[in-house]
Amino acid sequence: MPGLLWLFAACNFVIGTGAFGMTGYLGPVADGLGASVGAAGQTMTVYALANAVLAPLLMALTARWPRAWVMQGALGLFACGTLLGAAAPNLTVLMVGRVLMGAGAVFTPIAAGLAVQLAAPEQRGRALSRTFLGMSLSYVLGMPYGAWLGLQWGWRWPLLSVGAAALLIGWLLHRRLRAGMDAGGTSLRGIGAVLRRRDVVLALLLTLLYFTGIFVVTAYMGPVQLALNPLTPGGLSALLAGIGAAGVVGTLGGGWAADQLGPRRTIALLLACLLLTMIAVPWTAGHLAWTAVAFAVWTVCGFGLMTPQQSRLAELAFTQAPLLLSLNASMVYIGTALGSAIGGAAIPVVGFERLAWLGAVFVAAALLTLAVNTAPPPGPRPR
Repeated sequence: MPGLLWLFAACNFVIGTGAFGMTGYLGPVADGLGASVGAAGQTMTVYALANAVLAPLLMALTARWPRAWVMQGALGLFACGTLLGAAAPNLTVLMVGRVLMGAGAVFTPIAAGLAVQLAAPEQRGRALSRTFLGMSLSYVLGMPYGAWLGLQWGWRWPLLSVGAAALLIGWLLHRRLRAGMDAGGTSLRGIGAVLRRRDVVLALLLTLLYFTGIFVVTAYMGPVQLALNPLTPGGLSALLAGIGAAGVVGTLGGGWAADQLGPRRTIALLLACLLLTMIAVPWTAGHLAWTAVAFAVWTVCGFGLMTPQQSRLAELAFTQAPLLLSLNASMVYIGTALGSAIGGAAIPVVGFERLAWLGAVFVAAALLTLAVNTAPPPGPRPR
């Protein structure tokens, strides 16, 4: 299994790079397609909404198919969307490509569900963190790579390279996965069943709230840093790279903590730490070292929350783990869009340097959601 989890991580790295790397070269995209940067930026919204809506539906519609087939098909769909985008003659075709990419990213929750079911109960947190390590690395390495290639060689080249990588890794996955491998499926009726459970709805609401809070600031990270401290372009790049690297620590540490302390306790500790850090951020203005420390802690907590939250969802309904992880991913993308919109609307009122206080309101609400979710602990987990 360890080798398969590293392959899942590589797949998630490719998906994350393709999904979010475009933020670094939106200018060339806009120029090349004769659109405004704002219009080109809507490609991110289209991707997020496509994944949020289509991923759970695709999981339900393919419930009876072997997961190996679905995962390979998802990567193929992602590759097709990426290559279509690379060849797009206008913004509309690029948007269609982004919809296909968002649908193909259903690979990620399926892989997570498979990792949960293949791992021993005491190792599920670490199995999830290893699977999602690729997504963290896509922020640290994939996004700068996309920005460099897009700015140096043109915006189509990053998409071409990601599409080619998706096809290659899909071939490797075909050689590695067993045909009968299955992580369970669900149905459209199953989606309704899990969403009628109060504990599940509250758990999903927690994800929505804390991602909204985080992205109130994260969507405007560069301007926020410049508002807090005067930085050269090189200094800003170095600071953002360091913050991104902290995300890798958070991903791995969150998995370890979930196995050692339990998912619920880990979530509570990380949310509390994140809340205190967000409250402190505006007070670090003019003190670069403290700003760097605060955002490093912020990123460790933010990335660290993903694994224990997914472990908790898997515990709530083990046989429906892939579906719950897909719905959780939908909450991530909806929270990302909401946070970006709320932050953008608040900037004229509170300024970049105090956006963290607005984000803290949503994180506090997430912590309250955890406190009121008093469902009894699940029974023994299957081995």
